[in-house]
Amino acid sequence: MATATTYGARAHARAQEGAKTDTMPQVPPPSGLTWAETVAGGNYTHKALARGTELRLVDVAGDACAHLLLYVTDRPWERLNVADTVKVLWNAYPGEGHLLLSDQGRVLASIVSSTAPVDTMCGVSTLRRNTERYGDGSPQGGSPAGRELFKLAAAKHGLEPRDLPPSLSFFQGVRVDPETGRLEFTGSGGAGATVTLRAEMPVTVLVANAAHPIDPRPEYVCTPLEVTARPGRPTSPDDALWNATPEGRRAFANTADHLTAQGIQ
Repeated sequence: MATATTYGARAHARAQEGAKTDTMPQVPPPSGLTWAETVAGGNYTHKALARGTELRLVDVAGDACAHLLLYVTDRPWERLNVADTVKVLWNAYPGEGHLLLSDQGRVLASIVSSTAPVDTMCGVSTLRRNTERYGDGSPQGGSPAGRELFKLAAAKHGLEPRDLPPSLSFFQGVRVDPETGRLEFTGSGGAGATVTLRAEMPVTVLVANAAHPIDPRPEYVCTPLEVTARPGRPTSPDDALWNATPEGRRAFANTADHLTAQGIQ
């Protein structure tokens, strides 16, 4: 076996340099960007982003599923709360102009634009479920579970499995049937669907690109996700989004009060 010895392992590792893959970031990012990466299906990524950063996700081939978690950088106990995001803003299907809230009633990110279906109800797949469905749910296998990928991304930021709350997902939609109350998988928004988020606080982003947990197809399907980020400005009080709803206005005011006390404008 070529990697059975230290010398063999070293030679194998060095041979990978320059090899074209669909999971490696571009280094350095193209001009104007602070992050540029293509995440393969069944893989994950993560990054700490400055306040005001615009994060753009693109479903390249039409079957990506970007499960998303947000944490306040250096204060990971404040994190995305999907239940509050839905409840406080009266909308289970967030789209353009929607706010992603923490459990402290503060705005972690706003959705600047979106052509992507979204799911706030199902979270990610688990090791046990994917093993039952596909025969393997491990992160190194052919059908990685979303939660297992999140564990790896979280560990890079000193977070443990207990720090993983319910996530939301872009690009594979779910709706509630108004007659039966059952969840209906609506599927992909198509190749080229995009969502752009604006970081309203310094946030750490975890993304697991994994097949949706209620995707009815018998095979594990997940295609590449393009991730880019560029510097920008957070929403200000004179922005229409700040005052779009009473609930949003209070959330932005809570955020501003918290940041001002830290000397962050």
